[in-house]
Amino acid sequence: MQAKSNDTTTARGREAEDRAAKYLECYGQRVILRNFRIRGGEIDLICRDGKTLVFVEVRQRSRSDFGGAGASITATKRRRIVLAAQHYLAGKPACDCRFDCVLIDGEQLEWIKNAFAADD
Repeated sequence: MQAKSNDTTTARGREAEDRAAKYLECYGQRVILRNFRIRGGEIDLICRDGKTLVFVEVRQRSRSDFGGAGASITATKRRRIVLAAQHYLAGKPACDCRFDCVLIDGEQLEWIKNAFAADD
């Protein structure tokens, strides 16, 4: 029974990431990679915005009982995203980058550019 719940959660997460990617592409972002994972961190979407590399965290909540999607991006979560971004950038030429969030609360979608910095 637990596996079915995890499968459903994974499917909902994938749907949220698909929705976020389509939304960002409508605004000129080019998705270059999805679900970049390392031990200790993950980035949902990596996009290109002109010359800027954008690391995107997608959070979805169907209910706001615990503060909604934005409240779920804790300091620990931000550190894990930054760690993954540092690994992704290792050995690549220096470039401008930023951290964005796409928050989905029910049917409402909000895109926050420069949601946090690497040193937050």
